[in-house]
Amino acid sequence: MDSSSQNLETLKDIKRIMERSSRFISLSGLSGIVVGICALSGATIAWYRIRSYYKDLVANNACPSCLKEDLMIIASIVFAAALVTAILFTFLKTQKDGVPIWGNSAKRLLWNTMLPMLAGGFMLLRMIQLDQYQLVAAASLIFYGLALVNGSKYTISEVRYLGYAEIILGIINLWLYNHGLICWAIGFGIFHIIYGIVMWWKYERTSSQPASEMMN
Repeated sequence: MDSSSQNLETLKDIKRIMERSSRFISLSGLSGIVVGICALSGATIAWYRIRSYYKDLVANNACPSCLKEDLMIIASIVFAAALVTAILFTFLKTQKDGVPIWGNSAKRLLWNTMLPMLAGGFMLLRMIQLDQYQLVAAASLIFYGLALVNGSKYTISEVRYLGYAEIILGIINLWLYNHGLICWAIGFGIFHIIYGIVMWWKYERTSSQPASEMMN
């Protein structure tokens, strides 16, 4: 190998090291798939619960506060299951890639995604307190999409495109507000499954592929 080729390889190695230190690249595609399945399962259970409520409404035996409580419980369980799953698969992938799960890049990613999500969470909580449910699904999709786009500069680029898709779907849902549960299931369920499959196919199906090749 001549001197120019060696210099080129050295520069590539330096670039890979800098990218690894500035971005968190150990996101697991399998976690996206499982998160999507959790969301679809939760949406299905919620649909049956809402359907049962309207049957009770016809029979003059409906309990709005019970429905609200049940939906909050379902949402909490789905969120907890998705969060634990995402952390578990991410931890396993960091062990496989040999990178720290709580390095500077992970901290920047967490902060930049959590800030829009926390702001959106307070807004959603206030909307629920005021019984303004029609736009809850749309707002959750939009704020989640903003969080993904905001954090995508510290991780792989596919996260940004998932964020764009969530934002667009949320905006559509602002007008199709009577289909909030369907849009919620598509955004948090189907989109995550598609994202997870793409991630797994592109980065994880060949275990010999270096993690640094995940950068675009």
